[in-house]
Amino acid sequence: MPMNLQLLLPVVLLFILFFLKIPVAFSLLTSAVYYFLFFNNSIPPGMLVQKIVATTESFTYLAIPFFVCAGVVFNYSGITTKIIDLAELLVGHFCGGMGQVNILASTLMGGLSGSSNADAAMDSKMIVPEMIKRGYSRGFSTAVTAASSCITPIIPPGIILIMYAMVANVSVAKMFLAGYVPGFIMCVTLMVVVWWISKKRGYAPSREKRAPLKLILQKTLEAIWALILPFGLLLGLRFGMFTPTEGGAMAVAYALIIGVFVYKEIKWKHVWPIIKESVEGTAGVIFIIAAANSFSLYLAWERIPMIISEIMINSISDPIIMMLCINFFLLICGCFFEGGAALILLGPLLIPTVQKMGIDLVHFGIILSINLTMGGITPPFGSMMFVTTTITQTPLEEYVVESIPFIAALIGLLVLFTFTPSLILFVPRLFGM
Repeated sequence: MPMNLQLLLPVVLLFILFFLKIPVAFSLLTSAVYYFLFFNNSIPPGMLVQKIVATTESFTYLAIPFFVCAGVVFNYSGITTKIIDLAELLVGHFCGGMGQVNILASTLMGGLSGSSNADAAMDSKMIVPEMIKRGYSRGFSTAVTAASSCITPIIPPGIILIMYAMVANVSVAKMFLAGYVPGFIMCVTLMVVVWWISKKRGYAPSREKRAPLKLILQKTLEAIWALILPFGLLLGLRFGMFTPTEGGAMAVAYALIIGVFVYKEIKWKHVWPIIKESVEGTAGVIFIIAAANSFSLYLAWERIPMIISEIMINSISDPIIMMLCINFFLLICGCFFEGGAALILLGPLLIPTVQKMGIDLVHFGIILSINLTMGGITPPFGSMMFVTTTITQTPLEEYVVESIPFIAALIGLLVLFTFTPSLILFVPRLFGM
């Protein structure tokens, strides 16, 4: 076998491990170690481990555990329930009321949890049982929950936006600002899909009529402490009051103050569960980052990103055609990779290409984030698909059929965002960034 084909064996091994359902982090790490043990002896095993660990010791990466912890604290603070109550008042009178509540709650919670998997798990436990009780099919309820969780990481401060900003070396604040318009459009589009399906099936509103303005204002005031957090973070980042890492620490402190002194929901008995869930969530993300960086070391050593970039640039000269090809490639990859791992792995491959094509990196970052998040709701290995179907005990076949309209709508939006970068860049430009 020619040497150049031998050097692709780690990639082949990676996909074999994926199909054997080996966890993503272990698959990436095994493939990288295989390469450095059998094809490249220039780095001793001990040095390889040091390089892998060193990549996670960046001060900027501290933002991830802080925002993970903030999301966990908000779940224990009672804010989640108040957000759902507010969403029910705002859209419960629409056709398919509880489905609409599911989507709006995910949008409002996006600025708090920042994680699609966390949002999918929370809504599967809190909203889906109520939807089933009110006559919605189990498959439809699960599909709505999975689809709506795609909005969560796009609304600041989504963890995937922070990770992309680190990989592409762009402003975190600019990525946050760029997420608002796409997140809002995704919310409205999915609500229209729910309305259309509910109209055909006779899913009734959860409220007989629109809630009175006085009650809406009352519930908004109760939830205002949660709603102002994303804007406070953005203003602080925009005007240089704190770094993304410091912003994460402030979000944790803010969540604790609200949970203990305002809503008075957090008790001493919650301290250990909060620490445990924060550590578990952080460990999962950081382990994937470390493993993906080990695989990226192999890619960089063999200049694979540069080779792919040169091939793509020599083959495709039109930036729009390039973006459409990248979209297709990312949609396929998203079916097999977890979003964070795929971003760390594919970002270094694709960013040099889009830079040379003159494509704005913030625009590309939002497209990349939506693509990889969508992969979480698609077969065969979508993470949100498995989270929601497992919690709601929904047969996979039923979920796949019910998810088709939502996936089709999100793909349509992906094409729209690809052809109209101004939709994504409008808010950052408004703030002079």
